[in-house]
Amino acid sequence: MAKKEFSKYQTDVVGRYYDNLNTIMLQRLGEIVTELYLADTDDKKSRLWQRAHKAMVNLKVKPAIISHIMEKKNVEILAKNLQDWLGGKK
Repeated sequence: MAKKEFSKYQTDVVGRYYDNLNTIMLQRLGEIVTELYLADTDDKKSRLWQRAHKAMVNLKVKPAIISHIMEKKNVEILAKNLQDWLGGKK
């Protein structure tokens, strides 16, 4: 199997993606918070909380904070923490 070669441009694009991964994950978590506020069924809320959990794990949030948020499943608590993380208080 031949090794795939990337152009300089492609390598730069991939590098910038990984350089900004935390920002991307915070943005996704913000979108999840918005969707949780608007969710109308328990099934949809459950799927959104699973996505929120995965996003927090990818952001390397402390496990104690993740478990507290997931135990309460309170959108306001998640939104407050997200606001702190966006402010760099992670």
